[in-house]
Amino acid sequence: MRRLLPALLAVAALSACAMTESSAITAKGVKREVPQDPPVAETVRGLTSFGHALFAATARPGANTVLSPLSIGYAFGLARAGAAGDTATELDAVFGFPSEGPHTSLNALTRRIVTTDDPPPLPDPGAERDAQEGASEPPVVGIANEVFTQEGLSVKPGFLRTLAAQYGTGVRQVDFAGNATEVINAWAEERTAGRVKKVFDNLPARTKLVIANAVYLKADWATPFTDPPEEGATFTRADGTTTRTALMRRDGFLPYAEGSGWQAVELRYAGDELAMWVLVPRAGGSPGDLLSPAVLAQVATGLGDRRPVRLAMPRWDFSASLDLTESLAKLGLRGNDYSGITDGASLDQAIHRANITVDEWGTEAAAVTGLAFAVSAPPPPEAEVRADHPFAFAIVHRPTMTPLFIGQVGDPSASD
Repeated sequence: MRRLLPALLAVAALSACAMTESSAITAKGVKREVPQDPPVAETVRGLTSFGHALFAATARPGANTVLSPLSIGYAFGLARAGAAGDTATELDAVFGFPSEGPHTSLNALTRRIVTTDDPPPLPDPGAERDAQEGASEPPVVGIANEVFTQEGLSVKPGFLRTLAAQYGTGVRQVDFAGNATEVINAWAEERTAGRVKKVFDNLPARTKLVIANAVYLKADWATPFTDPPEEGATFTRADGTTTRTALMRRDGFLPYAEGSGWQAVELRYAGDELAMWVLVPRAGGSPGDLLSPAVLAQVATGLGDRRPVRLAMPRWDFSASLDLTESLAKLGLRGNDYSGITDGASLDQAIHRANITVDEWGTEAAAVTGLAFAVSAPPPPEAEVRADHPFAFAIVHRPTMTPLFIGQVGDPSASD
């Protein structure tokens, strides 16, 4: 027994550490809801408009750009659950959120779009593919949300209820004075199959809470590019300079649309629910203009027609990082009251990282949005109340001031 006791104590200590590392708080008794008639169309219109506005505010002419309006929308959707006053109003205006908030819509979109709740599998670095051999794999789409809070931080019940009912999550307690940055970055790496390895460079000591979202996509083309590529093709940059690149080629009947100054073709992924729209402006036109909601609506209508198309486009593989704080302020998000999450919460950092790879076989892309919140210390107490001697109590109905129960506590250790 004497030999067994130290072993049992060691096991207990390890168990306690594990519980601390994975300590999570969720709203008790609250299950994930199935939304009834959520305003999905309104939310999608808002995210589409927001994406174009953010693109216009951040994309440099002629530079590679990738961002995920959906990932940013989810992160700020969770933040909206704790926004107060003018901040909530501004979030709704900037993101086009419905007046009742985006939560039921984002819940519904998750259920419709996501193919797995598990982290995506890591790629096999030794794997090789031949576009002319093998069947297309079903798409993998993951959307993950996580809220990291300082150990011991009090999170408000209403915020926890929304997390549980609409996002199926709670809060994960970490130590922001310790390894929180590493924990958050590791979560992002796991949820993006290693494509996003870092959310924050560092988190200052004032950080007490982080909201994070990750969106991951891996999808094979329904029909891969099997024609030999056009090697050494000329690609003309926005400034008129040129570079040489290989262009993937594909001939076939494809959904095609055109309008004033643009052409569009739809490339479907396996399973037919996902597609890429390739939007090409006429010479001298701006690609960003084609991402406006008005043009995208025209594209969606026009792509009903299939016609013989000869498509040539390059492979691409690049990433982008955005500090969202200044850009969102320009778009109208200037309020900073997130006291519905916890008292004194204010947004301190907003980081977005995204990347995309497109080749003959399909597309792999990932995005992570991280919102870091500082929490101010509560004001010093103006009065101290210590009920450490006999005291009275009254339970009242506040609107009418009716006393339901009254009494006194003379000895809290006595049961009768």
